[in-house]
Amino acid sequence: MAELRSTTGAPHARILGLGAYRPTRVVPNSEIVDRIDSSDEWIQQRSGIKERRWAGPEETVAAMSLAAAREAVERSGVDPRQIDAVVVATVSHFMQTPAVATQIAFELGTEQAAAFDISAACAGFCHGVALASDMVRSGSAGHVLVVGVERLSDITDLDDRGSAFIFSDGAGAAVVGPSDTPGISPVVWGSDGEQFDLIRSRQDWREVIEDDAPRMPHLVMQGNSVFRWASFTMAKVAQQALDRAGIAPEDLDCFVPHQANMRITDAMARAMKLPASVRIARDIAEQGNSSAASIPLALDRMYADGDAKSGDTALLIAFGAGLAYAAQVVVLP
Repeated sequence: MAELRSTTGAPHARILGLGAYRPTRVVPNSEIVDRIDSSDEWIQQRSGIKERRWAGPEETVAAMSLAAAREAVERSGVDPRQIDAVVVATVSHFMQTPAVATQIAFELGTEQAAAFDISAACAGFCHGVALASDMVRSGSAGHVLVVGVERLSDITDLDDRGSAFIFSDGAGAAVVGPSDTPGISPVVWGSDGEQFDLIRSRQDWREVIEDDAPRMPHLVMQGNSVFRWASFTMAKVAQQALDRAGIAPEDLDCFVPHQANMRITDAMARAMKLPASVRIARDIAEQGNSSAASIPLALDRMYADGDAKSGDTALLIAFGAGLAYAAQVVVLP
């Protein structure tokens, strides 16, 4: 019997460059409060959000992805023709097929890179980084572009008091490539499908089509239950990620959680006993919750504010619909 060949890639992988795109429209809480009988103070106390970014008609999922991807590729120093795979994490590309990743791969100028979308909601970017790292180390790709992108304003119910103020739009991207030293730790990931209904689309597409007055299937969320689950479970996942990376909380420079809620971020930091020296991403205050885009956008702001720099060690951790989650420690480019 013939023996199959196998491939071997780089000894390690790392993030070589990051990019981000924020929509131009800034939406303060004052534009949200009347329809949900609320106040700016209530929204800030509940979530930490002061304003969010919503995309305009020309700021499509593909357009925002390309803007972030081009910045990431330029900063990485990698020629687009060296990109062997494009992985896009999103839940708001509404064409069932083909994947938006194929369009991005073409317009970016790759040479027919493998391209596919993944749906892991807010945890999607961390899932993409894990996949990219494995691909580079296994030899199935030399360089991988990972994009997290959302237009959640399209599926936000502006009359839902529990969620109208939360969601936002934007894109972030990372180029993952080979490294002589470890730059991305083993991922800790999983899902708690028993909690499937805590964050979900209100309808599936068949129900939308059959509706007498069809409209986009809005996101719905059981906020209190999500808060309790995340505050308890994700701190344990974070510690598992640190253990797999072989480091302690005091070895971290940056903590970059999914920007879901400022209170969840604070609860996780307390449970992890993070020292004061660890800088914590709080991009949600000005960006809102941009799901798969939130971690790269949060990193972008940390760089801009001087809270992150090349060579820093950062814990990335995220959770989302289906209560899918993922975490890894990375060395920042």
